[in-house]
Amino acid sequence: MSNAALENLLKRDRRIVVAAIVVLTALAWIYLIWLSRHVSMAVPSMPSMPDMPDMPDMPGMKISTAVTPMLRAWTAGDFAFIFLMWAIMMVGMMTPSAAPMILIYSRVARQSAQDGRPLASTGWFVVGYLLGWTAFSLVAAIAQGILARMAWLTPMMAATSNKVGGCVLIVAGIYQFTPLKNRCLSQCQSPFAFIQSHGGFKRGMKASVQLGLRHGFYCIGCCWALMALLFAGGVMNILWVAAIAVHILIEKVLPEGKAIARVIGALLAVAGLWLLFK
Repeated sequence: MSNAALENLLKRDRRIVVAAIVVLTALAWIYLIWLSRHVSMAVPSMPSMPDMPDMPDMPGMKISTAVTPMLRAWTAGDFAFIFLMWAIMMVGMMTPSAAPMILIYSRVARQSAQDGRPLASTGWFVVGYLLGWTAFSLVAAIAQGILARMAWLTPMMAATSNKVGGCVLIVAGIYQFTPLKNRCLSQCQSPFAFIQSHGGFKRGMKASVQLGLRHGFYCIGCCWALMALLFAGGVMNILWVAAIAVHILIEKVLPEGKAIARVIGALLAVAGLWLLFK
C-alpha cells in the first residue's frame, strides 16, 4: 500500500475515533445535566425520623418525586444509582483527557495492521482505561455512602460545613505538590513515554485491555484528589464538575501542566485554610 493510501486510512481512523470520543463524552454530560436538575429538586428523608407531613408548595419551589439517597440509610438500589452516577461522570470528565493516548493507539494499530502485525481494536484499550475509572467510581460511591451516613454531605452531595470543605481543599492542594502526583502526571502527559516504559504495544485483546487499565490507574493517581473536590463543591454541581474536568484536561495537554498543577494546588490550600478559619 502506498504512503498516500495509508495516510488516508489513518486520517479516516482518526476522524472515527475523535467522533466516538465526542459522542461518548456528550452522552455522559447530557445524562449528568439531566440528573443534576432532578437531584437538585429532590427532597430526601432524614434517617431515624418519622415521615414529615406533606408541606405546601412554596412560591418558586418545585417538589420532585425523585428520591435522592442522601440523608437516610441506603438500599442496594441507592448504592447502584450512586455508583452508576460516578461511573458515567468519570466517562464525561476523563475521556477527553485520554484522547491523545487513544489517538496514538489507533494510529499505531492501523500501521501494525498494514505491516501484518495487527493489534487489538482501539476499543479494547478504551475499555481497559474506563475499567480503571469504574473501579475508582466504586470507591467513590462507598466514600460517599460513609460521608452521607456521617451527615457530612448535603442533599446536593456537598460538604455540610466549612471545616469539612476546607480539609478537602487542603488535602487536594497539598497532593498537587507530591512526587506521586508528579510521576503520574508525567505518564499522562507523555503517551509515547508511557508506552515505552511499559513494554510497548503488544498484540492481543488482553494486552490492549491491560495497557488501557494501567494508563487508567496512572490517571487515577494523577487526579483522585481533584475528584475529591467534588465532595467540597457538590457532586451534582455541574459547573464545579466542568471546572475540574477542564483543569484536568489542561494539566495533561499543556506543556506547562505541572506548573499549572502547582499553582492550582497552592490556591486550593489557601482557599481551604480560609474556609477553616472563616
